[in-house]
Amino acid sequence: MIIYPAIDLRGGQVVRLKEGDPNRQTIFSNSPLDIAQRWHDEGATWMHMVNLDGAFGEASQNLNILKQVASKNVNVQFGGGLRSLVDIETALELGAKRVVLGTIAIKQPSIVEEAVHRFGAEYVCVGLDAKDGKIATHGWQTLSDLTPIELGQKMVEMGVKHALYTDVSRDGLLSGVNVTDTVALAEKTHLHVIASGGVSTLDDIRQLRDSGRVAGAIIGMALYTGQFTLADAIRIVSERA
Repeated sequence: MIIYPAIDLRGGQVVRLKEGDPNRQTIFSNSPLDIAQRWHDEGATWMHMVNLDGAFGEASQNLNILKQVASKNVNVQFGGGLRSLVDIETALELGAKRVVLGTIAIKQPSIVEEAVHRFGAEYVCVGLDAKDGKIATHGWQTLSDLTPIELGQKMVEMGVKHALYTDVSRDGLLSGVNVTDTVALAEKTHLHVIASGGVSTLDDIRQLRDSGRVAGAIIGMALYTGQFTLADAIRIVSERA
């Protein structure tokens, strides 16, 4: 199980949103590179970077930040606004080790299938982000008719191996991770599921670890507000269940 510290980028700053709402934003740093260096120094082998400007359809310079962070000998999982094969290829060429595809999994699933074929399943992760039990797209502003399990099963048929599950209703609120739905998604799809949204305590991480079905956890607000340290989280997952 891998711990992914989150670096959410908006306007070149590191921010956290509550429930994905762009109007409920907290800025934690004006220097994404300093934050990335901090997580690297504390033991991160992967980082989860989100281009919120891309997710919301806004112009940004966040790809330059991706390039700089990826050059620091750390694995970057990168998502937000990747809506074409060109976008995906660009992110990978700039140094991302894996891309997260959300909206296009619903709107243009053939692009996901082609990305897996062209770049390999290890380089592609599908974002199965849910609000009220349904997949949320376009920066979590639009709901589809599919459930995460339904979309996950479709993605498996296309060769996808990695998925990110976010319970949007918990994201940024420190309200506890949705262990039940995360584990159910892994069990019913056999995807390597990374949990996201609401991780607030080391016990959340223990529960995910002890399930034996969760591939990783993304931690944002809990780290930025000092609920626990990244080193503590990494230690927990390295212990035997």
